Amino acid sequence: MSLFQALRQGFPADLDATAISVCDAADAPLHYRWRDLDEGSAMLANLFADLGLQPGERVVLQVEKSVEALMVWLACLRGGFVLVPLNAAYQSGELAHFIGDAEPRVFIGQPERFGRDSQLAFGLGVEWVFTLGTRQDGSLLQRAAQFPHQQMPVQLSDDAPAAILYTSGTTGVSKGALLSQRNLLSNALTLVEAWGWQRERDVLIHALPVFHVHGLFVASHCALLGGSRMLWLNRFDARRCVELLPEATVFMGVPTLYTRLLAQPGLTQPACAGMRLFISGSAPLQAETFDAFGQQTGLTILERYGMSETGMLASNPLHGPRIRASVGPALPGVQLRISEPDASGVGGVEVQGPNVFSGYWKRPELNATEFSPDGFFRTGDMGRLDQEGYLHLVGRAKDLIISGGFNVYPAEVELHLNELPGVQESAVIGLPHADFGEAVTALVIAQPGAACDEAGLIAALRQRLAAFKCPKRILFASELPRNAMGKVQKKVLRERHVRLYA
Repeated sequence: MSLFQALRQGFPADLDATAISVCDAADAPLHYRWRDLDEGSAMLANLFADLGLQPGERVVLQVEKSVEALMVWLACLRGGFVLVPLNAAYQSGELAHFIGDAEPRVFIGQPERFGRDSQLAFGLGVEWVFTLGTRQDGSLLQRAAQFPHQQMPVQLSDDAPAAILYTSGTTGVSKGALLSQRNLLSNALTLVEAWGWQRERDVLIHALPVFHVHGLFVASHCALLGGSRMLWLNRFDARRCVELLPEATVFMGVPTLYTRLLAQPGLTQPACAGMRLFISGSAPLQAETFDAFGQQTGLTILERYGMSETGMLASNPLHGPRIRASVGPALPGVQLRISEPDASGVGGVEVQGPNVFSGYWKRPELNATEFSPDGFFRTGDMGRLDQEGYLHLVGRAKDLIISGGFNVYPAEVELHLNELPGVQESAVIGLPHADFGEAVTALVIAQPGAACDEAGLIAALRQRLAAFKCPKRILFASELPRNAMGKVQKKVLRERHVRLYA
């Protein structure tokens, strides 16, 4: 069974029931029926097929969150096309890398960026460029409206590619994790079971972006498989989320969202009386947030662990102790192990299972090094397993920053910083931050006599990089600590500035 067939079987018998209610505060609620999801995705799949797309060919999607963006994903699943979802914040230089690497035949961008996107995409060999807005507008929907609203999903093997997710690499150059039908379907079925999804009874507050695993796969797939209504926010709004809690049963978020919910006076035990599950992931949840949320709501956050290459790997239990600062035991069907543990049991986290991708897109040299000889994927995270089998993550072997649930690789930020006028050298680190989990922070050595200033450098970076990659602060230094080999000691920098955002 393909992923789309499984999701479609999850739809309730009454296709005219409400599937998604768009609940952004500024607008009146907009309701989509299950029939709308079915017919809308069919029309889009028919459009892509009419363009000549064949199963396995890529469709790049770089738009703001909308229900129609979710329909594009369903359309790709129906036709066997490979979706490449991208953060709408990426700038032209970043976008050029993704398009050049993925080699898509179709690019879908935002209406206001059509001039920029079309020039870039056509120059890189893309055949069709469409636009998709957040108010049911754009050329994609105009074209799709001309096609039948029924479509027979193609037959696909379990190993057929479904999506390419770009993730940070050891060189700072993003690489594409190629996920199959089996990877995504096995993980979705496991999560619905592990989290006790209540068919046609659960209501999910969907406040996450839909360009990465958490929002597009974990949240959406659970709701679709469960025939569950979604209360949909195109943009996260803490106050609006709290207002919606009495109508919902499940909420999924990154730690940053939980810190912002805690700041809302309306987040009380009575408001959460109907909620059965709060799930956190994509970045480490601070112990203070875990405790404060429990005290304020009377409910314990369920923290889980996953990544682009693997989907979800481990989860605290639905029934049983949810351990603070632990991501729980391995999910059913997933094998977790610690490689080369030290005296305290800490070592590299390695994983194997049907959810684990088979390799990186067009990167055979990485596929040979990122997997162990017996087929376990080396996550790059460091952790230990306790006596009950709960995984405790202690850090990352790769110098990765996770800020607000988004991955930031320091080498990429340093590359752009060092190209700016007046910058001699830079070092980028992540520091503890109550809201973002980690805040991207740069230490800069200015060129002699140069007139560098923090605000100017940050403004210049924002013209080159997505905002979430840009430093929250830039500190100036006369020198950087180095080891005997001349390598910058980032651990020393992190220890030195650990309370910068306290």
